[in-house]
Amino acid sequence: MTAAPHDIDPQEFLHEHLAQASPDLLRELMQMFVNALLSGQADTVCGADYGTRTDERTNRRNGYRHRDLDTRVGTLDVAIPKLREGTYFPDWLLERRKRAEAALTSVVATCYPLGVSTRRMDKLVQTLGITGLSKSQVSVMAKDLDEQVAAFRTRPLDDGPYTFVAADALMMKVREGGRVVKVAVMVATGVNAEGYREVLGTHTATTESGAGWLAFFRDLVARGLSGVAMVTSDAHAGLVEAIGATLPNASWQRCRTHYAANLMSATPKSSWPWVKTLLHSVYDQPDTDAVHAQFDRAVDTLADKLPDVAEHLDNARADLLAFAAFPKSIWRQVWSNNPNERLNREIRRRTDVVGIFPGRNAIIRLVGAVLAEQHDEWAEQRRYLGVEALAAAQAVLTARTTNPAQEDTTDTDSAPAIAGELSA
Repeated sequence: MTAAPHDIDPQEFLHEHLAQASPDLLRELMQMFVNALLSGQADTVCGADYGTRTDERTNRRNGYRHRDLDTRVGTLDVAIPKLREGTYFPDWLLERRKRAEAALTSVVATCYPLGVSTRRMDKLVQTLGITGLSKSQVSVMAKDLDEQVAAFRTRPLDDGPYTFVAADALMMKVREGGRVVKVAVMVATGVNAEGYREVLGTHTATTESGAGWLAFFRDLVARGLSGVAMVTSDAHAGLVEAIGATLPNASWQRCRTHYAANLMSATPKSSWPWVKTLLHSVYDQPDTDAVHAQFDRAVDTLADKLPDVAEHLDNARADLLAFAAFPKSIWRQVWSNNPNERLNREIRRRTDVVGIFPGRNAIIRLVGAVLAEQHDEWAEQRRYLGVEALAAAQAVLTARTTNPAQEDTTDTDSAPAIAGELSA
């Protein structure tokens, strides 16, 4: 009996789809090739082909562990053979990890000999798909990452002026001197001349003190930070003093979210809902004049029933309303540190799995790698602020610098007129 002819010629079918450059087909072919290569290397380690019984065999297969591999044709599902004895993991696949993932791997490997959270480290390494790392692999990986992070942290800030800057700090645990202590990790972001967000830098200090913030901002200025019209942050005294000392022409915007928490602590619990409504009404106004007028009404309303709360709010007037000196189109992006919260969550997502770092270098390596990746992503996204709005904001800074006498009234009397003219 003769075999029935094929309805489709495989060779013709392959040439046809390759000619069409189908991304799905190319991805499948690449995945097959990579998995076949890994299988062949595993057979070499075992001393015999898969499923073959021979006296030369020195090891046996024990299933697969899957991990994603990002390529130009898409994400591949790579099946890495597991062995019954020892481990097999290709060096080239380890090197292709993203910077943040490679940094996390190197930190984990560094934690092992120091006895830091061994059970946590075991689970994390298994999640990354690795059952063992040699000292040479860790050394090469850490050296490469440290060079990349150092280049990122010390790069010139030559894309200014950086009209708007935001600063925040996170506390992390580290082993120092045989005990576990907390260190402050300071992060600053800014908006460059083209309207794109940038990670300006990161710095570690023993505590979130004025000295630490001053050293951080001095380094940013030395690297080229200039043209700053406003800095947004919480009300940490050392941070505010550092801003005034290094960026004398910049105004300070107290984060509205942080201030709401401060005001809530000074308000009777039963009264907070309507006090919160009054506070939010200030930010819901259509223009600068209306913002200041509503702020006055809120203070007057509170003065009768809650004089202490009214005083608390009135004392924060200049700090809370610094944003009103600039065009309304950018208020939401600059009146709080909320845009930085997403960045903080990404940092926490990577650092929480480590728990306690073996040293400050490990913190810088991991946090620096995460920030470098985020910096690259921001460069590829759409503009954070429009170029025209930035030009208008620079005009406010120029007016403030040209007429220092109006600096004390920028947030009260002069701001409405300037912002109104720019908006018009």
